[in-house]
Amino acid sequence: MSSDVKTSSPRTDDSAIRAVLVGVDLGGSVPFDESLDELALLALSAGDVVAARVIARRKAPDATLFVGSGKADEIKALVAQTGAHGVIFDQALTPAQQRNLERWLGVPVADRTALILDIFAQRAQSHEGKLQVELAQLQYQATRLVRRWSHLERQQGGIGTRGGPGEAQIELDRRMIGQRIKSVKERLERVKRQRSTQRRARERRGVFRVSLVGYTNAGKSTLFNALVKARAYAADQLFATLDTTTRSLWLADAGCSVSLSDTVGFIRDLPHKLVEAFEATLQEAAEADLLLHVMDIASPQASEQRVEVERVLEEIGAGAVPQVWVCNKSDLLPQAQRPHQTRDWIEVAPGVRRPRVFVSARQGQGLDELRRIIADAAAGRLDPAAIPVPGDAATAAVDVVNDNPPVGACR
Repeated sequence: MSSDVKTSSPRTDDSAIRAVLVGVDLGGSVPFDESLDELALLALSAGDVVAARVIARRKAPDATLFVGSGKADEIKALVAQTGAHGVIFDQALTPAQQRNLERWLGVPVADRTALILDIFAQRAQSHEGKLQVELAQLQYQATRLVRRWSHLERQQGGIGTRGGPGEAQIELDRRMIGQRIKSVKERLERVKRQRSTQRRARERRGVFRVSLVGYTNAGKSTLFNALVKARAYAADQLFATLDTTTRSLWLADAGCSVSLSDTVGFIRDLPHKLVEAFEATLQEAAEADLLLHVMDIASPQASEQRVEVERVLEEIGAGAVPQVWVCNKSDLLPQAQRPHQTRDWIEVAPGVRRPRVFVSARQGQGLDELRRIIADAAAGRLDPAAIPVPGDAATAAVDVVNDNPPVGACR
């Protein structure tokens, strides 16, 4: 086993939670971020300060301490050296491993799942979003009965004191948490039925539904604002927005409007319970007529991020929904790598092609071409064979378009 350690300069902000980041390379096909950059961005999004980064390499996780006693001792010394308040692991820890590590290190320990849940708790704004996050937190807490950095809540400000769904359940026993989970699920089921009613109403009006999907921080909200002149919150951080926003998008080329929804971003190792909890929101993508798969084309991990989004889309039942690849941030590419044309087609599987458009949502480049692609899809002018549509749905879609759609709506 080998390791690498990187320390950061001390910060003078005493109110910030300083954390040591730990990643363990298990080899094989297990995804691993050698730089821990994404975990650092997650920590930053949660309000933490990165004190140091530790990379360890093992053939398999240690059942007791995940990293083994020798590495745990190194992390403990690093915590003392940097004055860190806690340790964050890039991989998921079992409840026993987390408890053992906290006893060994003498500071709170969190894993990637807890960190993502904490960010979601901070960012959820709508009633539905708060319910979804609370459910995921409760399901996570049920086996641990602890929140991230809960040891520090009575000592100083920081993440644990900023509030968030599920806070009142910290001290509840498993029986009471189980009752709360049941209650939240029932409330979410009502929300799901309400959303289903709204979708059926849009279907009756013949509205063509388009959803933005993609890896977190790919620029979906910025693109959404640029297309519909909305003011959805957008920032250069992970999970800047969580709640689905839907607006009407007028398409001059088609002479009609479509429904455009901005959905929550995906990320590697997105907790399964969080995907389940956000089922009502993610149904917007699963039941859309067209997905705009937004990618940060300037990211070195663009290919890996695309694969992860495709995996989650399959998981939520949206894998067969027609897609357009929207390669965002093309203005950040080196001049030699910039595309020669704004729009083309890419073969994603033998005999299966998808339209691709290169844009810069921030600069406004390529947006007119993207609107034309959406208009072509809404009017049935895209080659149905080029986009994977199950069964005879492609033919049916064209028939609906030609069947006198309502004035002002695309179908």
